[in-house]
Amino acid sequence: MFLTPPVRTVRSATTLVIVASLWLSILGNLALWKTLLDVPDLTGWHGVAFGVAFALIIACVVASLLSLFAWRFTLKPAISLLLLFTAFATHYMLMYGIVVDTPMLVNVLQTDTREARDQLSWQLLGTVLGLAVLPLIWLWQQPMTRPPLMQQMLRNGGLFAGALILAFGTTQLVFQDFSSLMRNYTEMRYQINPLNSVYAVLDMTVIPAERPRGPMQSLGRDARMALHAGGTPKHPPLLVFVLGETARSQSFSLNGYQRNTNPRLALENVTSFTQVSACGTSTAESLPCMFSHLGRTDFAKRSNEFENMLDVLQHAGYAVLWMDNQSGCKGQCARTPYVNTSDLKLPEYCQGDECRDTVMLARVDAELTKLPAERRARGTVVVMHQMGSHGPAYFKRTPAEFKKFTPECTDTSLSQCDRAQVINAYDNTIVFTDYFLSRVIGWLKTQEKNSTPAMLYVSDHGESLGEKNMYLHGLPYSVAPPEQTTVPMVTWLSPGFEQLSRVSTRCLQAQRDKPLSHDNLFHSVLGLMAVKTSVYQRERDFFAACEGR
Repeated sequence: MFLTPPVRTVRSATTLVIVASLWLSILGNLALWKTLLDVPDLTGWHGVAFGVAFALIIACVVASLLSLFAWRFTLKPAISLLLLFTAFATHYMLMYGIVVDTPMLVNVLQTDTREARDQLSWQLLGTVLGLAVLPLIWLWQQPMTRPPLMQQMLRNGGLFAGALILAFGTTQLVFQDFSSLMRNYTEMRYQINPLNSVYAVLDMTVIPAERPRGPMQSLGRDARMALHAGGTPKHPPLLVFVLGETARSQSFSLNGYQRNTNPRLALENVTSFTQVSACGTSTAESLPCMFSHLGRTDFAKRSNEFENMLDVLQHAGYAVLWMDNQSGCKGQCARTPYVNTSDLKLPEYCQGDECRDTVMLARVDAELTKLPAERRARGTVVVMHQMGSHGPAYFKRTPAEFKKFTPECTDTSLSQCDRAQVINAYDNTIVFTDYFLSRVIGWLKTQEKNSTPAMLYVSDHGESLGEKNMYLHGLPYSVAPPEQTTVPMVTWLSPGFEQLSRVSTRCLQAQRDKPLSHDNLFHSVLGLMAVKTSVYQRERDFFAACEGR
């Protein structure tokens, strides 16, 4: 006797679209509903009714999108992609309070394996399993009907039109609440799954009308060294530009933080600027802007790519070196000598595939000798790109002897830790950065016999550590909190450099509370290194006000 196999229900494309749209809009937007619960104007049954309407609007828009792919060979792959996008986005929005927009997607795509490994957790596995893997198993087990081509076209067209009409009608019913919500809580626009991910992908690919295009534009070809009008100097300038990672100004004791996170820098004759705004809230967004001559506003609107600060320094005749202990220079060192110190595997500095930032100091002398001697005779600029305070695995960034604040959070899902433990782990990274910067200054002092040294340190962006239930960084700049946009900036000028540049440290210290931003960096570095070029803007050079003082 043979058992008759169970008859599986054959699903139409329309049915799968509706089921997937409801799943994605309701369960895929847990972070959105969590945010909605905190809106004071939407409480009680009024809030419930608005939430149902909001979910229906999202489901209709997702259904209209999927109707374009509602064919036998494309529907399941399309739904699968949206399920995966939604599951990963939901995890990060729930765990860290971040949102999904174009800069965040760029940051994700530029993440290396070390950074990606830090993100892995049981919470991530559980979210992806529940929101994506289980429905994917069900989805791919469903046989689909095979109607004639014309009939399927009519169904898809009807589904597309019907979904948009229903979405429009529902929006009109709750328009006052909806428009107020989108206007007053802008970040919610980037929490709508999976439409946030879809828009970010389209913004990077199919909507390139406002993206930079055309060949790379040269910049500062007329650059020259004003310091060296009398010939090659006996002690050429040596500037170390330390590019910090994820350090926020609020956690520097030099800037008033109650914890002593800068014990070593406090002993040096440094200037710590307290009101410095970043170009962006992620490395991928901020780093290219930092080295640009345009400033944040014009950089975002640019129609061409330009050479950057390092190119202009090289045009002027300086030797330039980029040392990277991070995930790369985001294209800023494309025309500059480059070394990735995280690949060196030096056991005294490295563990696994990650090295302490001090590894750059172990290699800097050897790498400098590889630069052209005639350029080094005129002067040198070294960029050191830190691992710094890169999260969420802050505890991995510091060796045991620098864990000043305990206990630390050792879970990469930061919201699962006590917030005090998260702050402890982060503050320890600042203590180690303080040590690294003091070591940079110490190394520069050893170079005074043959050069005139200086240091400039500035972070690329800040970090949220649980304020308003937000962690990490990457929020759209318009809604980002000051913890993500206000960054530390520290300068150290040797006595010889003060004399050479005619810039007074005492004057700089008197202006440490002056509002500044990454917009000042390009012009300030050129001014400090006495580079004369038509692209230099003195009004953006924060060193200029202290020349001759």
